[in-house]
Amino acid sequence: MNIHEYQSKSILREFGVKVPNGKAVFSPEEAARAARDLGSHVVVVKAQIHAGGRGKAGGVKLAKSIDEVKRYASELLGKVLVTKQTGPEGKEVNRLLIEEGSNIEKEYYLSFAIDRKTAQIVMMGSAEGGMEIEEVAATSPEKIFKEYIDPVTGLMPFQTNRMAYRMNFKPEVLKKAQHLMNCLYKAFIAKDCSIAEINPLVVTKENDVIALDAKLNFDDSALFRHPEIEALRDETEEDPKERAAAKAALSYVNLGGDVACMVNGAGLAMATVDIIKYYGGEPANFLDVGGDSTVEKIAEAFRIMQSDDQVKSVFVNIFGGINKCDVIAAGIVEAAKSVGLRVPVVARLDGTNVEAGRQILDNAKVPGVYKAEHMVEGAKLAVELAAKGKV
Repeated sequence: MNIHEYQSKSILREFGVKVPNGKAVFSPEEAARAARDLGSHVVVVKAQIHAGGRGKAGGVKLAKSIDEVKRYASELLGKVLVTKQTGPEGKEVNRLLIEEGSNIEKEYYLSFAIDRKTAQIVMMGSAEGGMEIEEVAATSPEKIFKEYIDPVTGLMPFQTNRMAYRMNFKPEVLKKAQHLMNCLYKAFIAKDCSIAEINPLVVTKENDVIALDAKLNFDDSALFRHPEIEALRDETEEDPKERAAAKAALSYVNLGGDVACMVNGAGLAMATVDIIKYYGGEPANFLDVGGDSTVEKIAEAFRIMQSDDQVKSVFVNIFGGINKCDVIAAGIVEAAKSVGLRVPVVARLDGTNVEAGRQILDNAKVPGVYKAEHMVEGAKLAVELAAKGKV
């Protein structure tokens, strides 16, 4: 789960991370009032969307008067920002952060994330923070330093000390930088984050160490422990199909293609996406129905998959274990009745109760449902049917 920058900063402030004073607003009038309350000579007007690269896309403005704040707010609210992380469709700006300006001397990068190879938390830092950090990571990875944290001992003083020296903080702020690292780590652990990122982390000319921007992502599986985090969810920033799938206990990711996939198991889902690509198709989604499917759940999966005009065919690729093929087949028939099948469906069923599942499809004689014995045969047919259905 993602949250907005101003929400992330509010959480970090609770853990002792120094952040600029600011306020979230939803109208130009609110923006002007917030700027007056700040009383800062320079006010930063920042678009709040769940994506990075806002500065390059024109989503961050520096204002030197209340009139400028109001003008920039009017320009940004309702605007669709397109960044590397939003894709070509972009994201509409519905809220802003009005924040006091900082007297920046130097920008840095700092983050904590989960490293799956080592099964440890990794702290990453660089003296090359700011808008070009992705380019630094791609072209000069040696400029990004890492400290792997033992989950038993936690972040140790020697690690923050070593990172602070590697990042080349000046002596006057070394202790402040180490303190901020400790605070960010505590927030990461306490809130079950999957990533906690500050970019840029800045040192001001007054020798303050401040999180000028902040990004917190959370482990969805741990949200039951954090109702206060769940309450921060902004559903307008989420894909409606992914949101509907989550409510139905389906694992769904929109991939933008035209061959929808319904499978059981993440491994089979990835293999299905790969084989569709191999035969020249474009997967529309990753959809894992899990191991506890019901007829109603399968019908809901079809409703979600077909809610996009982009989908031209559906490939149901099931290897029944705990999930039974007859339940999947009954779900396809129910989907045809309650949702309607507006695109052809290729069903490849194997495993538990496969014969019963195939018999259900034969008996139902649902128009537009094709059976496939093998995965390769099914993938080829789904790609071919999608190509025929293109306008």
